[in-house]
Amino acid sequence: MAKRLWILALFGLLLLSGFVVADDADDDEDQPKVDQDIGKSRDASKTDDEVLQREEEAIQLDGLNVAQMKELREKAEKHAFQAEVNRMMKLIINSLYKNKEIFLRELISNASDALDKIRFISLTDKSALAATEELTIKIKADKENHMLHITDTGIGMTKDELIKNLGTIAKSGTSEFLAKMADQSQGADGGGMSDLIGQFGVGFYSTFLVADRVIVTSKSNNDEQHIWDSDSVSFSITKDPRGNTLGRGTTISLRLKEEASDFLEQETLKNIIRKYSQFINFSIYVWTSKTESVEEPIEDAAEEAKEEKDEDIDVEEVKDDKPKTKKVDKTTWDWELMNSNKPIWTRKPSEIEEKEYQEFYKSFSKDTDDAMAHIHFVAEGEVTFKSILYVPKKGPNDMFSNYGKTVSAIKLYVRRVFITDDFEEMLPKYLSFVRGLVDSDDLPLNVSRETLQQNKLLKVIKKKLVRKILDMIKKIDSKEYESFWKEYSTNIKLGVIEDHQNRTRLAKLLRFNTSNSATDQTTLADYLSRMKEKQEAIYFIAGSSREEVEKSPFVERLLKKGFEVLYLTEPVDEYCIQSLPEFEGKKLQNVAKEGVKLDESDKAKERKEHLTKEFEPLTKWLQENALKDKIEKAVVSERLSESPCALVASQYGWSGNMERIMRAQAYQKAQDPTQNFYATQKKTLEINPRHPLVKELLRRVEANQEDDKAVDLAQVLYETATLRSGFNLQDTAGFAGRIERMLRHALEIPLDEKIEDEPIDEEEPSKTEADDTSAEEKGHDHDEHEEL
Repeated sequence: MAKRLWILALFGLLLLSGFVVADDADDDEDQPKVDQDIGKSRDASKTDDEVLQREEEAIQLDGLNVAQMKELREKAEKHAFQAEVNRMMKLIINSLYKNKEIFLRELISNASDALDKIRFISLTDKSALAATEELTIKIKADKENHMLHITDTGIGMTKDELIKNLGTIAKSGTSEFLAKMADQSQGADGGGMSDLIGQFGVGFYSTFLVADRVIVTSKSNNDEQHIWDSDSVSFSITKDPRGNTLGRGTTISLRLKEEASDFLEQETLKNIIRKYSQFINFSIYVWTSKTESVEEPIEDAAEEAKEEKDEDIDVEEVKDDKPKTKKVDKTTWDWELMNSNKPIWTRKPSEIEEKEYQEFYKSFSKDTDDAMAHIHFVAEGEVTFKSILYVPKKGPNDMFSNYGKTVSAIKLYVRRVFITDDFEEMLPKYLSFVRGLVDSDDLPLNVSRETLQQNKLLKVIKKKLVRKILDMIKKIDSKEYESFWKEYSTNIKLGVIEDHQNRTRLAKLLRFNTSNSATDQTTLADYLSRMKEKQEAIYFIAGSSREEVEKSPFVERLLKKGFEVLYLTEPVDEYCIQSLPEFEGKKLQNVAKEGVKLDESDKAKERKEHLTKEFEPLTKWLQENALKDKIEKAVVSERLSESPCALVASQYGWSGNMERIMRAQAYQKAQDPTQNFYATQKKTLEINPRHPLVKELLRRVEANQEDDKAVDLAQVLYETATLRSGFNLQDTAGFAGRIERMLRHALEIPLDEKIEDEPIDEEEPSKTEADDTSAEEKGHDHDEHEEL
């Protein structure tokens, strides 16, 4: 019984559920239906896979429509990349190259290699150029289809070479070609094989920096035309159904990414080619457009009739057989040559005329003037390179405002392909004005060929470049050198300070004003040729102008005795000479510092000893009493002739000129301990024993060391010597007070005579008070008027 009830209950539940399902089905008929396959039917909801598929289907080549391309891709042989392609490709695309524009340089370099290879083969096999004798590279942008095509008429690739060279990353066809030609490289034109550029085998894959699909169509003399197609994950290859459309060579077609659309612009392509590949041996053309105004005949006769009817005045008709025309803007397309400049540095200097050097300089540097000097050489040794270097007539306007930054105008080429001009160590900073290039076949580049590996070869190149530049400057004509020195004198002086290795060479280029001539400058070598017998040093003095140094007390006796003195009037001059302790065995002596010795004869020594003993009371009094806190010591001078005294710096202290320069530094640190040390150093006071003021001061000191007038005189002599020697006065108010007292004595005005008091006038009401009073009166009148 229980079993029967259980079966009936189960049956009832099944029947009830059937009714519910039926009811739901009826409700579904009234509800709107939702299409489950949204992704494949709605344009607004396309999946990434569908977008990619539609874009792939839209790719087309000349002579093949979309359907043929789709069929071609389906029938093609599918291959996977070799050499851990996924990791390697990511490394190349994301890490190896810094600039996306590099891809075009790499493809042009590969095309140049392909042309070099077929040219080399044609030397022994004339039939190699049977398909076409044209050796060019052509670049065409297709904005409508977002494609960029690079075509060369080089050696081309067979099907097996496409698989092997493009399917294996870091497999260099150029390296393999060089290996095959190793035995023939000893032949007549074997040396030209060093011109082949790409030997890493990764340059081609830089295309995936800007493209999401790359199609290579190639025709070799040894095979039929094939198409290689890749999306950077895998690749396919198939026979080209169009047949032989290239004749010989390779076309690389890139479907550019959205963010790389700028590479379809004509000017962008031209600028990249000019930057990296303007010296490639083979002609590079870009498919470009230009708009021209042309005259076209007017064909609409109705318009002419209408114009005649509108005329109110009858004019006698003059028959003109010439058809009427109008100006119309027309856009024409043609191939434009991008590399008309030829790499003249690859030729022998003896074969190049001066005019060619100047034309090359203008095209290379974009300068409108000829270069002042140039040098063309081949360096051999640890590293072999060719170079042309130029000295412009005018330096950059920001040459010293950006002196702290390393800016080099030297461009590095490897096998005529531009690599970089971003070198911190190619030239020292003081030669940053030099322009030129370096081209080498064996520089140690990194794999991306963007940067030069830092190693000892770079130092070798720098060393040779600097030597050659200094030789070039040394050979500049004397008249032309005046212009050079006017423009670049500061650079050479900075070189003496910074470049220890070439200091002697740079010192020979220096020019300074001199007491020997009022207009002409002199070299250190010419100064040596005019030195007096037994003169042990080259004398110089630094100041802000020629007039200042000519009147300096330090040069008085030197000029009187006929010694030549160099006048250093530029701010950098004293720094420069301090970095040059001697020149050809002769010490350079600053006459504003200790150490000047003019006469070393026995009589001169006896005379000096006598004067030192005679003036010992004065020098001792000055050092210990009158100026004890201001000077290191007081001595009898050998260098003074007209001035009573001078303040002389120690051999390693600051002269007055140097102190002035250091105080004027824009970036000087307040209360800098180093600066304070030099600025507060006590100087030596040298007195002229033949001057009447000094003799009178000696007489007063011997009579009374407490004489106030003697103290004042000593103070004023010290302060005037401080000013005349180029130093700053610390106590200007005290100096002014002492001068006033001396003037009172000279004019016999009592020191205690007071200044008259200013007369005091009766106070008048100020304008403000007068205005307030007037306002009050007006207010009072107004109140009375209201009461009335």
